[in-house]
Amino acid sequence: MILDIIIVIIGISVVLAGADRLTEGASALARRLHVSEIVIGLTIVAAGTSAPELFVSLVSALKGTPDLAVGNVVGSNIMNAMLIVGCAAMVAPMVISRSTVHKDIPFAVIASVLLVLACVDGQLSWTITGHTIGRLDGVMLLVGYVLFMYYTLKHAKADDSETAQVKAQPVWLSIIYVVVGLAALVFGSDWFVGAASRIATSLGVGESVIGLTIVAGGTSLPELATSVVAARKGRSAMAIGNVIGSNVFNVLMILGVTALICPMQINGITMIDLLMTLVSVALVWFFARTRYTVARWEGGVLTAGFLGYMAWLVSQA
Repeated sequence: MILDIIIVIIGISVVLAGADRLTEGASALARRLHVSEIVIGLTIVAAGTSAPELFVSLVSALKGTPDLAVGNVVGSNIMNAMLIVGCAAMVAPMVISRSTVHKDIPFAVIASVLLVLACVDGQLSWTITGHTIGRLDGVMLLVGYVLFMYYTLKHAKADDSETAQVKAQPVWLSIIYVVVGLAALVFGSDWFVGAASRIATSLGVGESVIGLTIVAGGTSLPELATSVVAARKGRSAMAIGNVIGSNVFNVLMILGVTALICPMQINGITMIDLLMTLVSVALVWFFARTRYTVARWEGGVLTAGFLGYMAWLVSQA
């Protein structure tokens, strides 16, 4: 157990170091490419930090157990919107641009609605166990992601005031920072999940509780570290872009691809869990619309809401 504790500490340290390099590299890259940080957050950073979820979902689909993908995405999205935005806002109030409030965050709301529609399988029922996300649903989700990317890249240009805040550095160095940062996030979170799961098992914690907490938290650790570090450095646009982009990527891209490979039957996910994905991002949208800032106390509300939800999940396990 002592070795596993050491690995947990190393894993967290690697994740934090990776988040720092990723933030620096992505910010500098945004300046060089003359695009806004929110766009870099919505695309490169979001896709990179969602690599653990993508890996878990694709492997489960290829092994013939794609059901894991739905729970992984639902849990990660709730954690992204409530815990990650909450912690980032408590570290430093997040200033949200009008464009993000009126154009970007609504995409995450739409993605959550599409997830609910795909899961209810055309039947208005409180019980969704046994419902299937089929290949047609997968096509619908992927089309949604293509439209999201088209819209995001079409409005990618940054204003001079934003890019002037970022320290100039060579493009090749920025790319190295991004790649090394993403690699550190993926490997560090994998070490953390493995060691933490072994510790929990040795302490007699059940597998369902481990899955709901450690595994879900581990796959969202890259987003958490990146957003908190970005917020601490005053990169609110990248922090919120990472969360919004990750939520959209998780639903539209990951579930879309997984459903095309192998249709997913829903097990262990309730309508309450699905509604939480929608409520969580709607709360972020609501807080962001008030003075275009997610204040520390609002971050506290989001974090408390997540902890309450987790406590309810554990009590039901």
